[in-house]
Amino acid sequence: MIHVFSSGERRFVAAIAVLIVSCPLMITSGTALAQEEPPITPVTTQPPDIETIPTDGLFFADIIVRGQPIFQVGSVGDVSATQRAQIVNRRLAGILAQRQTDRNVTVVPDPSRAIATLQVGNRVLMTVTQQDAQDFNLPVENLAQQWANQLERAFAQPPLVIDVGQRLYSTVREFQRDTVDNLPSFLGASLALLATWIIAVSLRRLTLFGSRHWEVDRNSKILVSRLVYGSVWVVGTVVALGVLGLDFATLVGTLGLTSVAIGFSLRDVLSNYFSGIILLASRPFRLGDQIVIQDFEGTVTQIQLRATTLKTYDGRVVYIPNQEVFTAIITNNTACTHRRSSIMVGIDYGSDITKTKKIIHDAVLAVEGVETQPQPEILVRELATSTVNVEVRFWVNSRRLTFLEITSLVAQAVKETLMQAGIEMPTDIYTVRLRGLAQFSDNHHINSEKPN
Repeated sequence: MIHVFSSGERRFVAAIAVLIVSCPLMITSGTALAQEEPPITPVTTQPPDIETIPTDGLFFADIIVRGQPIFQVGSVGDVSATQRAQIVNRRLAGILAQRQTDRNVTVVPDPSRAIATLQVGNRVLMTVTQQDAQDFNLPVENLAQQWANQLERAFAQPPLVIDVGQRLYSTVREFQRDTVDNLPSFLGASLALLATWIIAVSLRRLTLFGSRHWEVDRNSKILVSRLVYGSVWVVGTVVALGVLGLDFATLVGTLGLTSVAIGFSLRDVLSNYFSGIILLASRPFRLGDQIVIQDFEGTVTQIQLRATTLKTYDGRVVYIPNQEVFTAIITNNTACTHRRSSIMVGIDYGSDITKTKKIIHDAVLAVEGVETQPQPEILVRELATSTVNVEVRFWVNSRRLTFLEITSLVAQAVKETLMQAGIEMPTDIYTVRLRGLAQFSDNHHINSEKPN
């Protein structure tokens, strides 16, 4: 059966067919427009004195590189300025995300279509159209070159924070990619750090154990152990970084320069500390020793890494930097348990020297505290004007109080024994003669002899 369409039905069927044919064409044109802005300005049927108003109300939009606006672009045909800027910004972000050194922007003109394209390598960034040239009142090629120069400057001079962030991001991505390749290095560095920790802890404990016999305060012992612990960690860290692939010579050189700079700025402080360590090792004196350092004499009460403390015999406390102690001449009066003392005695020229020496010898040995070995020594030291000076040497305890007390008792015993033996100890006699004076008479004596 044949159906005959009316005129109205025929028009309806024709419209449906046109719609079906035009839909793919509309979809294809829309997709192409989203991928690339039109290279040329479309022909419009509007009069030249009437401009198209964008739907979003914006005539220009920013081209942004690393968060900074570089220049602005306008709309082209049916593509708004915002849409066009989004397409260009996405391409720029894709280029910046790639680690490449060649980011030169080139201008490729197309005189046949009166346009120019900006490219990085073989990738098109954007198209400069006649509409852009009219918007900025410049020729197409000049405007394209100006935008290319601005983009190159933006690529070459990124903001510090953004550049650091991108470098960190790129480094993390490379680290993730190279994790498998660097796994042996990481294992080796981990083993080096583990060995460093074991050695550092062991040496710190050994230092504390060995310092029990040091005659210093506990703070100094802890400080020495920490210095040992830190030194081991410095060496272990350098070794671990070398295992990771860093230049070992550069690391050692950097560490050396850093040490020199720190040592130069803190040379006085470090000199005192190192002098203290050397004094602890050599031990020229100990706690409680009675020593003489420069103009100071007293008892050692404290030995620190920075200074040595003396308590003088008159009750003062003196802090002497270890650098001065290390370079000074030190007299340790109590390094030995006994030391020699002496006194000087003057006897008359008419006295028997041999008898006198025996009397003095017996008197010295009779004093409690005088050592019998070595034996006391009695020596004739000087033939003075009116006396024969005899030096008496004897050995006593080296502690200052005992030394002074026994020396005083010996002097007292010698004096008393010589007086009991009838041996004179004259003082110096001086004869005064007056010359060139006139004679005078003793009038008092003459007057006293006259009779009343």
